[in-house]
Amino acid sequence: MNFESDNAAGVAPAILDAIVRTNQGFAQAYGGDAVTARLKARLAELFEHEVGVYLVATGTAANALAVAQIAPPWGAVLCHEECHLAVDECGAPEFFGAGLKLIALPGAGGKIAAPTLAAALARGPWGGPHHTTAAVVSLTQATECGTIYRPDEIRELAAIAHAHGLKVHVDGARFANALARLEISAAAASWQCGVDILSLGATKGGAMGAEAVVVFDHALARGIEERRKRAGHLISKHRFVAAQLEAYLADDLWLALARHANGMADRLALALANAGLPAVWPVEANEIFVVLPRALDQRLRAAGARYFAWVTKDLPSRARDADDAVLVRLVASFATTGADVDKFLAAIRDG
Repeated sequence: MNFESDNAAGVAPAILDAIVRTNQGFAQAYGGDAVTARLKARLAELFEHEVGVYLVATGTAANALAVAQIAPPWGAVLCHEECHLAVDECGAPEFFGAGLKLIALPGAGGKIAAPTLAAALARGPWGGPHHTTAAVVSLTQATECGTIYRPDEIRELAAIAHAHGLKVHVDGARFANALARLEISAAAASWQCGVDILSLGATKGGAMGAEAVVVFDHALARGIEERRKRAGHLISKHRFVAAQLEAYLADDLWLALARHANGMADRLALALANAGLPAVWPVEANEIFVVLPRALDQRLRAAGARYFAWVTKDLPSRARDADDAVLVRLVASFATTGADVDKFLAAIRDG
């Protein structure tokens, strides 16, 4: 009954098998291998667009290097106040961006609304020798609240950003979960709605440790090879990161794994709602946020359930945390089984 994080799950068997196959013989280091070449071609096919592909092992590296690439040191990155970039990267964007500034914006359900972005850009002050220059809008897909930006929402935000000379970054740690739910192509969820650079996650989806910075405009990629190397994130045995992503994407495995995770989340959320414990936000990816009575929380933990308590400034009034209740996050993964869900629900009923 482990619902702590999709990072707590193991590695999808097909990806482990690919690592073993890739371990045969010798290959050129630092990305000069055949596996990396095949992966780049696959990503161009997948996104229906020529792309720059830069592999790293962690989502922190992907996010930090991506925004550092498109924001100058005196630039500002506008992002949701509770997004991973602002809360959970330990200052990595600022570090790799040589001092760039994160500007936190509020938004219900983990999402930045178009009027909020427009107002922030309108009120300034921006630029000149005294102020940071607004350079990037960063969106998280799926969000920290488990919600999803629809293509029209991204398109509207991107139009505002581009009109002010900003670039658009997407933290796609759970990009596959969003695509599986929306049932749209990778292209339709990225460059076709105005995204300039994407952190494409695989680790949460079933890889051992594989992420990619995907750049849709080659002009934006100038110097990124050196930036990655200088940051210490160019892995010498590069083929093993590429092999993970190649297997992840092969035969749309990534979407199958994401659909399973989403489906387990749906199953759990429905049963919780039927038990009088509705989700705080719509369950649109593989995360459920629910307010539990403290006695129930203690009973579930005693029964072996694992999940995290959650803190947010954005809790809707109908679900405000009381002295005798706690907000928790439950995350389903590709490895979550129906038996895991049923055991968790049985622990609720048995009380």
